[in-house]
Amino acid sequence: MGSPPSDNSGPSSWSDQPPGSGHSAGPYDPRHGSGPPGPEYPGYGAGPPLRLGGRWRRLFAGILDIIIVGIISSPFTYQSFNSVWDTKKGVFVQVPVQHTLLASMIGFLYYWLLTAFWDGKTVGKKLFGLRVTDVSGRRVGVGQAAIRELVAWVLYATCCLGWVNLAFILFTRRKQALHDMAAKTLVLDV
Repeated sequence: MGSPPSDNSGPSSWSDQPPGSGHSAGPYDPRHGSGPPGPEYPGYGAGPPLRLGGRWRRLFAGILDIIIVGIISSPFTYQSFNSVWDTKKGVFVQVPVQHTLLASMIGFLYYWLLTAFWDGKTVGKKLFGLRVTDVSGRRVGVGQAAIRELVAWVLYATCCLGWVNLAFILFTRRKQALHDMAAKTLVLDV
């Protein structure tokens, strides 16, 4: 068949692409795990390949972040008692109230704001040399970080789905949890 006729108005092959166009010379080769140029296949021909963050470092960074969130939110997770009128007994009774909604909001804000405004890093990720980026390795946006954390928090609050979310890191090629897939993010080495 051959190549389509060229009108000489632009590049005729991938090797003729102008620098910085995001395309590289060479065909798509699925044997090497590379894909065609584009946002779905970051790093292909556009400089050094992206280095995904290690699973163990992600685990330890996450544990450190949970400890930090626990310390910050601990004043708001106390248990108090409200007095409620018991109509059957005709007396006031003490009912325990756990204050966790505010603590959850603090946790969400911690992850979202640091990820969005501190170059994709929480304190744990910074100490363990990791950062969150979009799938092409660029800085994550504010909305993208919000989607990532909202999906993560909804899954964590829904029984065992938080564990399922994290388990995806073990089985996906780009080590993405469900919240990474939803927000189109990656966790990379710094």
